[in-house]
Amino acid sequence: MGGAVMNETMKVHKQEAARAALELVRPGMVVGLGHGSTVLWAVRLLGQWLHEGKLHDVTTVPCSMLVEREARALGIPLKQLDDVSRLDLVLDGADELTPNLDCIKGGGGALLKEKILAQATGKLVLIADSSKLSPALGTHWPVPVECIPWGRRFQAAFLESLGATVVLRRDAEGRAFQTEQGNIILDCDFGPIADPARLARQLAARAGIVEHGLFLGMAGEALLAGPQGLQRLRRQ
Repeated sequence: MGGAVMNETMKVHKQEAARAALELVRPGMVVGLGHGSTVLWAVRLLGQWLHEGKLHDVTTVPCSMLVEREARALGIPLKQLDDVSRLDLVLDGADELTPNLDCIKGGGGALLKEKILAQATGKLVLIADSSKLSPALGTHWPVPVECIPWGRRFQAAFLESLGATVVLRRDAEGRAFQTEQGNIILDCDFGPIADPARLARQLAARAGIVEHGLFLGMAGEALLAGPQGLQRLRRQ
């Protein structure tokens, strides 16, 4: 019973964060849609607001097939990234974030496209429930590392040499999880990361690693909903 109440409360918080994010959307905008449960609430609410006429003339660019299917079913205008000249705003979730808005993403497996969207806009806004706030990245969440399948044992050994406990992500059937690009994900538990920028450089320099889930210095704002209401954080 306690778990059910907690899940319902968290759902309400996610909806509150999603609603606050949509208040940033204006007619004529091209909005990038990240991935995750809070983003799905934003998509559902956007569909409702467009249907009711509260918003109009909004084009979206989703970063995953799951979000694209949800948006299409709701009649939300969709385009691919190569078909637009700008992204006015990107709304995305976070698995863990710090007060300066560095975050870990990739729990849903869409980190590569999420980072492409984040780098393509001048305004990345994170939306989440307040439980995702953390004093240091890696405290509560492993760093997803997307790798090509070939040579994954050597990538795992490299990641372990950096101090990680490495687990191959698997799907519901127990097979190696595959991203939309056909890659695998190694979930790397480093514990609290003292120098995320240094770790990001080490991961980026390794051949075979396609992308990692450290999103550093990208978000300008975060909207977090929790027991104390809505919290709005801005990167200093």
